[in-house]
Amino acid sequence: MTPTAVITGAGSGFGLETARLAARRGMNLVLVDVQADALDRAAAEFKDVQVLSRVVDVAKAEPMQALADAVQARFGAPHFVFNNAGVGSGGLIWENSVSDWEWVLGVNLMGVVHGVRLFTPMMLAAAQADPAYRGHIVNTASMAGMLNPPNMGVYNVSKHAVVSLSETLYQDLSLVTDQVRASVLCPFFVPTGISQSHRNRPGEFAAARPTKSQLISQAQTDKAVNSGKLTAADVAALVFDAIDHDKFYIFSHPQALAGVQTRLEDVMQQRNPTDPFIDKPEIGATLRAKLRAG
Repeated sequence: MTPTAVITGAGSGFGLETARLAARRGMNLVLVDVQADALDRAAAEFKDVQVLSRVVDVAKAEPMQALADAVQARFGAPHFVFNNAGVGSGGLIWENSVSDWEWVLGVNLMGVVHGVRLFTPMMLAAAQADPAYRGHIVNTASMAGMLNPPNMGVYNVSKHAVVSLSETLYQDLSLVTDQVRASVLCPFFVPTGISQSHRNRPGEFAAARPTKSQLISQAQTDKAVNSGKLTAADVAALVFDAIDHDKFYIFSHPQALAGVQTRLEDVMQQRNPTDPFIDKPEIGATLRAKLRAG
């Protein structure tokens, strides 16, 4: 049986590169994105594999249910699910509007929730019916799901939730099957287009005029993302390597784990959170100066 990969956020970035690698492995592709033109360009790339492409807002339950039904009808249970769609947002945490919270948590968290709750039962049923079936779910979080960098609180909260969901999914799956596994992807700054995700922000969550802290966050994120030396294709290769070797945690920049260790030591020693700019004080000084300026 030809394996099937479901990929959200497939129109660009990690999602598109994941689709390219999946196609090279001969998989059927289910490409999902909220941006129709990007999705059409992506789908047009793949001539030698079967493709089902759908414009879907992953935050919404009913369109995601329709997607799952379409996948079941066309290909049966998928073998791989990449809950990858994500958006970015920054600014001081008290300055984020209700719309900011609803948009970011809707895509980054509920998109993963819907992918897990809809496709996992299909995969478990396939595993029960066929001892040879193997499935894997990969949820895209971020190093912001392991750390709490300042001035990007809504994003941090959404990605911490995805890490927690994924760790729980891994443990829950281990209770009921050896045939379906899970991983969590925690990339650092990689050029993917996420820093410009406001281009796809729905009208119902229209943003107010950005605050000073949000403009500062946008500029810093643009600079950091665009200066990343690892590509989205590099990260997609890491994801498939993790699947092949049954690795749960996927880090694009393992050197960033030093900050995770410091954070966990803060917790274990019950000390106040360490200054995130302790190794680069000039960055912290510049950010504080900008935020405190009249």
